[in-house]
Amino acid sequence: MKVPILNLKRLHNSIKNEIYEAFDDVFSEQHFILGKQVKQLEERVSSYIGTKYAVGIASGTDALLLALKALSYKIYGREYFKPEDEIIITPFTFVATADTILLSGATPVFVDIDSYTYNLHPINIRNYLSNNSSKVKAIIPVHLYGQACNMDEIMKIAKEFRVYIIEDVAQAFGGKWKDKKLGSIGVAGCLSFFPTKNLGSFGDGGMVVTNDKTIAEAVDMLRKHGGKDKYNVSILGHNSRLDTLQASILLQKLKYVDRWNENKRKIAEVYNAQLSGINDLMLPITHNPLPITPVYYQYTIRTKKRDKLQSYLRKRDIQTMVYYPISLHKQKLFDGRVNPVRKFGSLKNSKLVTKQVLSLPIDPLQTEEETTYVVNMIREFFI
Repeated sequence: MKVPILNLKRLHNSIKNEIYEAFDDVFSEQHFILGKQVKQLEERVSSYIGTKYAVGIASGTDALLLALKALSYKIYGREYFKPEDEIIITPFTFVATADTILLSGATPVFVDIDSYTYNLHPINIRNYLSNNSSKVKAIIPVHLYGQACNMDEIMKIAKEFRVYIIEDVAQAFGGKWKDKKLGSIGVAGCLSFFPTKNLGSFGDGGMVVTNDKTIAEAVDMLRKHGGKDKYNVSILGHNSRLDTLQASILLQKLKYVDRWNENKRKIAEVYNAQLSGINDLMLPITHNPLPITPVYYQYTIRTKKRDKLQSYLRKRDIQTMVYYPISLHKQKLFDGRVNPVRKFGSLKNSKLVTKQVLSLPIDPLQTEEETTYVVNMIREFFI
């Protein structure tokens, strides 16, 4: 049996007719840039997330970049930060969370994670801000693997030190902290529609959601070269529009995303039950007893035998992935020799988990037989 980490062909075949109909609508109208489907998607996503505004962007990376530039516009009246302005982030995430800070003109500050949740640890955030609050303009909590950060504590800290929160929701579409959808809690939320995401397009795509009118208007200008009037721009912008074809696909998939997320939770429940208590295997922590609704973009385990286990599963046609093998603060871009970067403390937890994490197959349409096969092979490895 072959078990991919994600079977996009199977997923898309299940709604193939609806996607073809969506394509036909776009082709009949020939409005490929900011067509009506983009506006419809923005309205439905803002309603789904629970925000007043949503602005479709060309990628999740650009969603982060434009949200940061819009925040600078809100603070300073210009679309770029000063180099001494700092943004707190995790070193255990994809590069886009950090390089967009550099591109916005600010300095990323790496603060260590909780080694059990893999998300930013509120205590570490507070410890850094206690001595550096005058420089910090924002914190970007990344809801890694589809698990919510502790937003009560992070928002409490942000309010105390008067800094903004921009949520990175690239891996957590549909997830909740208590009764709030992720992306609706901070001043802005950044979504990615990369094909493998829980809500994914057929290429790159992203969105910024917010309740802040200034942020929404700035992002809208920034995605269209920097102006409300394209022949009389007012700020330095980008060409970063979510195209109509991608929006049409996302409109169809949005109807199923809750069902698919629930399927993933059920698969995770099987993993949790069948893999618990095996050797040194550490299963995902979901902030228990804090109330979150995870969406399991990845189901990520930890073990000191990670590399051997991955090799063992590969030989049995079970695909796994390592997200992420190198902490950002260990990568050349962020070594401090060229770009302004700050590192708070030893970041030991981030370094540790890069050597131990392994993401297992968790496809929304994964069969019971496939899940059982993965479980049996892991148990066989350890026993």
